[in-house]
Amino acid sequence: MRFPIKRFFSYYKPYLPLFMAVLACALAVSAATLAYPLLVRYVTKDVLTGDLSAALPRVYFAGGLMLALALLQNAANYFADYKGHEVGARMERDMRGELFAHLQTLSFGFYDKEKTGKLMSRITNDLLLVSELYHHGPEDYVKYAARFIGAFAILFAIDMRLTIAVFCFLPVMGVLSLYFNKRLNAAMNRNKDRIGDINAQVEDSLGGIRVVQSFANEAVETGKFNRENDRFLASRKHTYKAEALFYNSFETIIQLISVTVIVFGSASIVRGELDLADLITFLLYVGFMVEPIQQLTHMSTQLQEGVTGFQRFVELMNVEPAVANAPDARMLADIRGDVEFRRVTFRYEPRLKPVLAGLSLRVRPGEFVALVGPSGAGKTTLCSLIPRFYDVESGEVLLDGTDVRRLELTSLRSSVGVVQQDVYLFAGTVMENIRYGKPDAGDDEIVAAAKRANAHDFIMSLPDGYGSEIGQRGVKLSGGQKQRLSIARVFLKNPPVLIFDEATSALDNESESIVKDSLEKLAKGRTTIVIAHRLSTIRGADRIVVLTEDGIAEEGRHDALLKRDGAYAQLYAKQFEYQS
Repeated sequence: MRFPIKRFFSYYKPYLPLFMAVLACALAVSAATLAYPLLVRYVTKDVLTGDLSAALPRVYFAGGLMLALALLQNAANYFADYKGHEVGARMERDMRGELFAHLQTLSFGFYDKEKTGKLMSRITNDLLLVSELYHHGPEDYVKYAARFIGAFAILFAIDMRLTIAVFCFLPVMGVLSLYFNKRLNAAMNRNKDRIGDINAQVEDSLGGIRVVQSFANEAVETGKFNRENDRFLASRKHTYKAEALFYNSFETIIQLISVTVIVFGSASIVRGELDLADLITFLLYVGFMVEPIQQLTHMSTQLQEGVTGFQRFVELMNVEPAVANAPDARMLADIRGDVEFRRVTFRYEPRLKPVLAGLSLRVRPGEFVALVGPSGAGKTTLCSLIPRFYDVESGEVLLDGTDVRRLELTSLRSSVGVVQQDVYLFAGTVMENIRYGKPDAGDDEIVAAAKRANAHDFIMSLPDGYGSEIGQRGVKLSGGQKQRLSIARVFLKNPPVLIFDEATSALDNESESIVKDSLEKLAKGRTTIVIAHRLSTIRGADRIVVLTEDGIAEEGRHDALLKRDGAYAQLYAKQFEYQS
């Protein structure tokens, strides 16, 4: 992937005046640094070699200039360091916000394949490294380039032949830099992948810590983590080896330069072509010329990490949402809740067998339809197509006669409420989790929604009522309590179309009865599709649709389907036999 230079520098735009001030201060630091040896040369060559009786005022004058330069250098350095880091941090914040907002737009298909831990690594670690590049990259390159050019010009003025001799070593440094940078870049990419794997392993293991401990598999998880940790160590060892070769090669060349200057400079003094003050000055400026190369060499790791981090950022930002608004997307208004599937075919991956193939089904406004059938028949997939969590491969999904792909996404998803078996609650309070259904809802609306969901009484029994903290994913609540909060959230959202995805299958009988009553209240007057595991809960459905791997096997009311003695009757008999 070519480095996107234009995009990289575009993030400076909002902070360009401040950043230019930082660069100006960096140049001032370099100018002050270059001036010191000239003042030393002035004192040692012009002042101390002349009439010493009149030298003292000139020494004080040079000392005053040095003090002024020191104050200027320190002030400029402070501003460049402080404000330079601030500019980098601000851009890091902007990029992290942009990336997080982009991640919110990516479709379920993307998250089916990506590991959360790796994404977390990109949004945190990668951008922290990019921030350092934004600060130190242009600033240090400008500062060291000015120092190198200034030192080279002064050296050339002192002794042209000696300067050319020193300059001959620089192409070797350039070749080494290009060679090792390529190796370091590859190593940094491996390091990013490995730390992403570690994050993914940590996220997976700690997220399922209750399962881990219930199976007494702590050693298994520790072994998995250690394997990823060892892989990361191996990748770091390759990086350190390349760095060590890189830096030591440069140190060797720097030592050769110093020997060359001392030997040939001393020979020039013997021949009367150079004096001692010029040689001392020359040695100081050689240090100033080599230091930028040395510093930039040491910066190469930071540079490569920042470049790699930015490339990974761009790579993620360039991922297009599989589901997005069409150019002519329109808002929904006066929704009746007429849902229709016309010859729908869908598969999760091109190489996989279709989950749905040419399926057609209509759910009329206000109708209560139950989907039943074996696992893997596509019940959840079918319902996921209504709010466009995925798009069909062929065919159409219609809402009130309009293809959902022609509807504005936020408008569409605001019209569909989903209550799932695996309830996801956010860390925070009861009030905050219910308000998620309608972010601008008042407290009274939230309490009313909780009462309709049969949740108010248990909420008031909590230590702080609606202000009670429920823990990560609601771990402080029972399954039935979490389910009622999710129903209250949907009550608050008040959508015309409802989807219940096996919402009671994991609950005990008492909790199921309470939640079932809440669901019936919620479903009243709305188009409702229920994915049912317990067939006893959907006897009163207006229509039951039996879905198999071959499509819709049969449909009708509960009693009629039992009399037909087909697929539904067999499912019902098996479940009754199992329960008894």
